[in-house]
Amino acid sequence: MFENIINRDFSKEFKFSASRSGGPGGQNVNKVSSKIELRFNINESCVLTDEEKEIIIDKLATRINNDGALIIVSQSERSQLGNKEKAVEKFYTLISKALTTPKKRKPTKVPFKAKAKRLEDKRQKSEKKALRKDFDS
Repeated sequence: MFENIINRDFSKEFKFSASRSGGPGGQNVNKVSSKIELRFNINESCVLTDEEKEIIIDKLATRINNDGALIIVSQSERSQLGNKEKAVEKFYTLISKALTTPKKRKPTKVPFKAKAKRLEDKRQKSEKKALRKDFDS
């Protein structure tokens, strides 16, 4: 239905901002702004169609702020460039997952042998429990 999302160039619509990462990491974390925040405004995008925008807004509602911007944060790498690449990679996987339609499930019937085995196991368990009963009382 949708053309491959990876072939499109969103780079002109990305807005990056850098800040200091949290968590462990020693001096590097304390003095280097390596955390990258990627912002992509879905409503103002020229690359996406209106239908695609609606689907993305619906499926990624928890990741979109009030301004209609999709925010992706990356702070796993030690360098800004590495985090920038990770953020862009995360963006493409998120968008492509949101735009892929899941396969429709084909209902299947339970095989006859499986039904027969279940009933036989049930019968055996019933017999076993019946033998445990106290007949003297």
